[in-house]
Amino acid sequence: MESPWAGREVLGGAVVQDARPMDPEVAMKILVVGGGGREHALCDALARSPSVEQVWCAPGNAGIEDVATCVPDVLASDVEGLLELARRESIDLTVVGPEAPLVAGLVDRFTAEGLLAFGPTKEAARLEGSKAFAKAFMARHGIPTASYMSFDDVDAAREYLREYHRFPAVIKADGLAAGKGVVIAPGRREALEALDAMMLERRFGEAGDRIVIEEFLRGEEASIHVITDGRTLYVLPTAQDHKAVGEGDTGPNTGGMGAYSPAPVAEGRMFDRIEHTILRPVLMGLARDEIAFRGCLFVGLMITKAGPRVLEFNVRFGDPETEVLLPRLRSDLAEVLKATAEGRLDSVPEPDVDPRVAVGVVVASGGYPGPYAGGKVIEGLEAAAELEGVRVYHAGTRRPTANVVTAGGRVLCVTALGEGYAAARDRAYEAVDRIRFEGAFARRDIAHRALA
Repeated sequence: MESPWAGREVLGGAVVQDARPMDPEVAMKILVVGGGGREHALCDALARSPSVEQVWCAPGNAGIEDVATCVPDVLASDVEGLLELARRESIDLTVVGPEAPLVAGLVDRFTAEGLLAFGPTKEAARLEGSKAFAKAFMARHGIPTASYMSFDDVDAAREYLREYHRFPAVIKADGLAAGKGVVIAPGRREALEALDAMMLERRFGEAGDRIVIEEFLRGEEASIHVITDGRTLYVLPTAQDHKAVGEGDTGPNTGGMGAYSPAPVAEGRMFDRIEHTILRPVLMGLARDEIAFRGCLFVGLMITKAGPRVLEFNVRFGDPETEVLLPRLRSDLAEVLKATAEGRLDSVPEPDVDPRVAVGVVVASGGYPGPYAGGKVIEGLEAAAELEGVRVYHAGTRRPTANVVTAGGRVLCVTALGEGYAAARDRAYEAVDRIRFEGAFARRDIAHRALA
């Protein structure tokens, strides 16, 4: 049974019962920053909001063009360009999709200019921008996670690994590495090779100036997304993604090959444990450290035999998790995000969640997560989208002419709603099978854990 817990005011101790409805005459203009599947899902949900007049997206993609006005010449990293766009179009709320602009301080810059933005400040974004910072935060506030050591000296890290005897070990680049800065080393040799790649070869640039070596946790992963203004937690449905490229969770890790919601492993009594041992302590810890957090906190968990343990924090919506969460959210997303940015999240009602299951399958370019070729014409998009309960989110696409072509490793995320996991999965794959482009592939076992 899916946990009903959501929208409780943690620091105040009260459960919110009332809603403050938006004045229908004050419809919002919203700018979404980014151009992937997550941003397509955000734009789609915001465009359906009764409180939204118009959605812009910078830079956007070929799918987002159908629900928002895309500004392809303004990149997510172009803070000044985004500011100019927000001023020119009288944007009421800017919603930041990717992590890099948040870590770079986009929200701080917008706030200084008197513009409202959904997302944490640069200081709060360190929870994702620095794994060492996040681990120290958890240690300081008693939040369960893997044991670890961090190093900014390669010789000291090597010496530690030479004495380490609890392999496999997890080697992480401290900074942002586009989801690729984590190596699970089965033995000492592989651990030392990963260390050299990060700190000496600088495979991830400055992200590898410091590394974290941590205990390998065994169990099942789950994703928890909470929206918070620092006082109130608005809990979205649970989810689980599939990071490995191959069936049976084999092969190298990717940005995510599919996801489903809810995640049975994190429901019921387990969710209660997550709430009391992780979510509440995180919010209290941020308050004690005087770190203002207004945005989405995505907690990556490992559900171990000893209970839930935090693998990582992300300070934005997950991808591809967002593509299975938002189709289930029937609440007015625009009002939730605006209320969060304004520090009045306690004024919105608890989430209204569709009881149906969502399964999302990523369709990727041949060669991904390694080198791949772009520019492949995509066929069957309309045929897939016309299936009942199906949404086709564009992740890496563009439309240079009349045709939509591939422009990324993860090209699409095809999401279906169903009365159960099997029904949602079967409908998602029925839609996937209608889509064609040269080299296209998808995992065929998304949601296998839930089905088992």
